[in-house]
Amino acid sequence: MNYEAIHFERRGSVALITLNRPNAMNAVNATLWNDVGHALESFSKDDSLQVAVLTGAGEKAFCAGADLKEIAAGRSIQPPGGEKWGFGGIVNHFVPKPVIAAVNGFALGGGTEIALACDLVVASEKASFGLPEVKRGLIAAAGGLLRLPRQIPLKIAMEAVLTGDPLSAEEALKWGLVNKVVPHEDVISTALALAEKISENAPLSLKASKEIVYRGLDRPLDHPPEAWEINDEHTSVIMNSQDVIEGSSAFAEKRKPIWKGC
Repeated sequence: MNYEAIHFERRGSVALITLNRPNAMNAVNATLWNDVGHALESFSKDDSLQVAVLTGAGEKAFCAGADLKEIAAGRSIQPPGGEKWGFGGIVNHFVPKPVIAAVNGFALGGGTEIALACDLVVASEKASFGLPEVKRGLIAAAGGLLRLPRQIPLKIAMEAVLTGDPLSAEEALKWGLVNKVVPHEDVISTALALAEKISENAPLSLKASKEIVYRGLDRPLDHPPEAWEINDEHTSVIMNSQDVIEGSSAFAEKRKPIWKGC
């Protein structure tokens, strides 16, 4: 597929998806929303790709959120059918494989909501995160109000939500919102290295692990044991796969496994 508002690159088993509207601080318009949604669909279905890295073009911004100029001009930023993926093509789009945000600058409003929708975050030292919607008479309705309190302490999340003030990269690291903070020039390479490390693992195991974690987050562990049912459902598949035999054989033979994804 030809993309207009993103770059889609293959780096071995890693997909590098770059939001490419630097003159608009990579703000989300209908084209970018549509491109990201289709790119993640393509990534999900491609057995040769195991991990995606999502970043922004330019030196200043990961994503400035919704393109307010488009909205002010009366143009919708949601493409036809884009509601199935949610804002930016990602916030309601469950991708079965790991997705890493490489936040190379400020991520405000919808930009933070996109980062929150990713599984891991590598942040530049120049990055910042925030939900300033209340300053504009809006609310962070693209997952910000739902995900932020689940990813950092409630009181810290509430302060960020109610003041609209941003968190620096170091503050985000302190509260566990990001995995790593690195020098600005290293953010993409660090995210790609993390992606490559993850991609060395068994494809079925990665998918099953991600689904168990997310489906089990809000399910009871004991009575009723709903989380265990999800866990057991996937465990039975994994334990009957060819890859579990290959992983054990490779360990015993002191070699790298050759995964088949089945």
